[in-house]
Amino acid sequence: MESPCIQVCVLDDARGVCTGCGRTVKQIATWSRLSDPERRRIMKELQSERDRRPEATVATSGSRPVDE
Repeated sequence: MESPCIQVCVLDDARGVCTGCGRTVKQIATWSRLSDPERRRIMKELQSERDRRPEATVATSGSRPVDE
């Protein structure tokens, strides 16, 4: 199963997304139940977001590990 996970599972509480892959907690929790087309759509959106923000995302204070 394709996944954008890069094994840097830290939740940015301010943004509500994982600083590693950019997914929301809901997307992480439901990932294995999504259809392949839905996962591809989300991965494309995540890539577009990364392309718009070229600087590396780093875990900062206010971040916490994500429990999958």
